[in-house]
Amino acid sequence: MKITASLVKELRELTGAGMMECKKALVETDGDLDAAQEYLRKHGQASAAKKSGRIAAEGRIEITVGDATAAIVEVNCETDFVAKDENFVAFARQAAERVLNDRPSDVDALMALPADDGTFADTRTALVAKIGENIGVRRFALIEPQGGVGTYLHGVRIGVIVDVVGGDDELRRDIAMHIAASSPAYIAPDDVPEEARAKERKILVDQAAQEGKPENIVEKMVEGRMRKYLNEITLLGQPFVKDPDVSIGKLLQSAGAEVKGFYRLEVGEGIEKRVENFAEEVQAQVKAQA
Repeated sequence: MKITASLVKELRELTGAGMMECKKALVETDGDLDAAQEYLRKHGQASAAKKSGRIAAEGRIEITVGDATAAIVEVNCETDFVAKDENFVAFARQAAERVLNDRPSDVDALMALPADDGTFADTRTALVAKIGENIGVRRFALIEPQGGVGTYLHGVRIGVIVDVVGGDDELRRDIAMHIAASSPAYIAPDDVPEEARAKERKILVDQAAQEGKPENIVEKMVEGRMRKYLNEITLLGQPFVKDPDVSIGKLLQSAGAEVKGFYRLEVGEGIEKRVENFAEEVQAQVKAQA
């Protein structure tokens, strides 16, 4: 059967696959549209499986706020170029909407949710086949606020949602922006686990002892340094990024407000990226061809 341009166009509109992939699928299936769609689906799954082991440390953070819940999601790809692709952006936003509306328990549950083309995992597979990069939802968080939700996105790479009781929208946004910039690990010193406290205290005791100070002085030095450490890693103790003379604790107190919880996600955080040496790669290819 002759594969016409209009037939290729029709298959592209049905599947969203590239022109050459559509033409090949139609050739392989003798122009049968249904069979061609199945061909593309199967080959897309195979392509996605091959790419699943590749490091995806780029991407974007998406935030969606509903009436009673807010969601923040990290969706990864391999390059910052694809992170700007409209199809990838649409997928990331869809992921955030699904998290907000369906409240899955984890990423596996999210990917198992029904979608137009099967499951949300099938949607991802089709996008991997179309774009040609490994793509995945890495993590997400849901917050059911006791107060109002503050959000902040630094570009598309850092996102924050924060639950603040009291205050106004400007205060909530300022707190979210501060969290994005200063990355506190906890809200208040009392939230720091005893194990983390003990580990830091031991380090400080050893450091102070090496300075040759008397025992009573060492104890005072350690207490002072512990207070500084706890202030550095907790939201309430940090100096406000817009006014370093005021701590976040004092800022909230003056507004009669309280932070009940927050989530901060940063694209690629904790992922070991592959460092490309293009000169060595070219040399290796030349040697292989010699």
